[in-house]
Amino acid sequence: MPKHGKKYLAAAAKVDQDQFYSPEEAINLVKETSFVEFDATIEVHMRLGIDPRHADQNIRTTVALPHGTGKTVRVLVFAQGEAIQAALDAGADFAGSDDLIARIDKENFFDFDVAIASPDMMGKVGRIGRKLGPRGLMPNPKSGTIVPAEELPRTIREVRGGRVEFRNDKTGILHVAIGKVSFTPEQITENFIALMDAVKAAKPSGAKGTYIRTVTLTSTMGPGIPLNPSLAQTLALS
Repeated sequence: MPKHGKKYLAAAAKVDQDQFYSPEEAINLVKETSFVEFDATIEVHMRLGIDPRHADQNIRTTVALPHGTGKTVRVLVFAQGEAIQAALDAGADFAGSDDLIARIDKENFFDFDVAIASPDMMGKVGRIGRKLGPRGLMPNPKSGTIVPAEELPRTIREVRGGRVEFRNDKTGILHVAIGKVSFTPEQITENFIALMDAVKAAKPSGAKGTYIRTVTLTSTMGPGIPLNPSLAQTLALS
């Protein structure tokens, strides 16, 4: 069994794992129990009542976090013609066509977090899907990263401003970053509400029984804090 250090054990001692905390209590506690010397990321881990073996029950969607994640998002855009300059003007870190595709294919260039493409580029981008796909970088209509050229500037601004893609893993759990420990409780709360609303809106029609089964809040290397799932959903509806 892995051994935890003194700082972790001291932080974990502040959390009662047999208690379900309200969102307000959990958000205050996640800030209090962060012991690392950098600005830790705050994450939500949510176990859903879905069967990932069925394609129609898997979740892949996006949420616009009001206050972003606190992370600088590097955006690459596959486009051509005037759309390339428009993408750069809108804040894309990289934009191009065959040149970018060749750079990724031949040089294994992956210094970006999100890839966006116009539909007319997907025939070419598909040739490097074997490299982008496993890294979660392949543009996809479900994640809103394949958009008409005229919508590229808006999409780039949304992605850089706090739009986050999330999907369940093979066990039916979501792992989503919703901010940094340095955020105020109000900022974390508003981001949490946005995520809960997005998860509920994405409920598959085939999901039976309790949909949101457990909700846990944690910070980088910190202890998990169990939330009351009912209160978490009530907060999202307020």
